[in-house]
Amino acid sequence: MVEALRYEPCSPACANWLRYGIQPKSAKAGMLPGRCRGKAHKAEHLGYAGRRILVSRKWSNKTLREHKADRRAWVLDMLGLSDETVTDPHRYVWRPVSSKDPNRTPLAKRLLREVANRRRTRARLIELQARADGHPVPSSALEVAA
Repeated sequence: MVEALRYEPCSPACANWLRYGIQPKSAKAGMLPGRCRGKAHKAEHLGYAGRRILVSRKWSNKTLREHKADRRAWVLDMLGLSDETVTDPHRYVWRPVSSKDPNRTPLAKRLLREVANRRRTRARLIELQARADGHPVPSSALEVAA
């Protein structure tokens, strides 16, 4: 892994940008790709703090909110839902529930119900993605969705 990350840029000033034809920040004479002395390239620090790539807003000109909106639009499109049905203000009714309320579902049951719902949604996404790519639908996705 150390060898694989040897040439990955760790910061804007990393000499490894030279491999991609990009001048590093505060470039100096004698900089060579693979010779960065940054913490991210040392074996004892792999997997710890330090970026190995630039954050996406620097190369895509999108904010995190715009990326989130793109992902949301993709998921809604794959599920065949419109934005209006999902953001309908009357879709949910919010009210506080007392711990003594007899109609309150126990926490364990609510959590299991949400886990099952998440598995169904994930299986449906896998199925739709497989169909869109022209691949056969995985049998595990059909079993979970049923």
